[in-house]
Amino acid sequence: MCPSPIKEAISIRKPLRFAIDLQGEDLKFETTYGVFSPKEIDQGTKLLLRYLNVEKQFNCVDLGCGYGPVGLWMAKKATEGSVLMLDKDFVAVDYANRNIQKNNLSNASAVLSNGFSALKDEKYDLIVSNIPAKVGNEMLYLFLYDAYYHLKPGGKFVVVTVNGLRHFCKRTFKEVFGNYKKEKQGSAYTISSTTR
Repeated sequence: MCPSPIKEAISIRKPLRFAIDLQGEDLKFETTYGVFSPKEIDQGTKLLLRYLNVEKQFNCVDLGCGYGPVGLWMAKKATEGSVLMLDKDFVAVDYANRNIQKNNLSNASAVLSNGFSALKDEKYDLIVSNIPAKVGNEMLYLFLYDAYYHLKPGGKFVVVTVNGLRHFCKRTFKEVFGNYKKEKQGSAYTISSTTR
């Protein structure tokens, strides 16, 4: 006997929930289908967090936050600072804010933003992004120019990308910032950074 389409739809619509020790921080997540990697933390994010240094006083941005794993992790570290989480997907922003509340983090917030469009002249110590592979060169350039503008002197922009984008990152980081560092290259992902 075939399952009822209504029951199946109700089951799929239910939020997904999981808890994880994410690089030393216990975090709880509520997610849904339609956001990136809804059932578990993706390997690129896990690699990124192994090589990310967040000082307790840092003010940070998580660009393209999804439901919030990177931003929430940074908020746990930046206990005397803050984390602004940005995403162009309203569902992702909704779940990121739910997860901020679920983890009792008072130093983080998530807002709807196309890239950095929600910002004015704010400056940050650290901007981090798990950049989608298919965002396009023009948007990647905008991310770089805007990251440069919104970083304090000495601030860092750190990204995780698929390995296929590592040469593009090296070239464009040097072009826009004048420097580039490969933090780590794994089997599928590369962590790249640049400093203003």
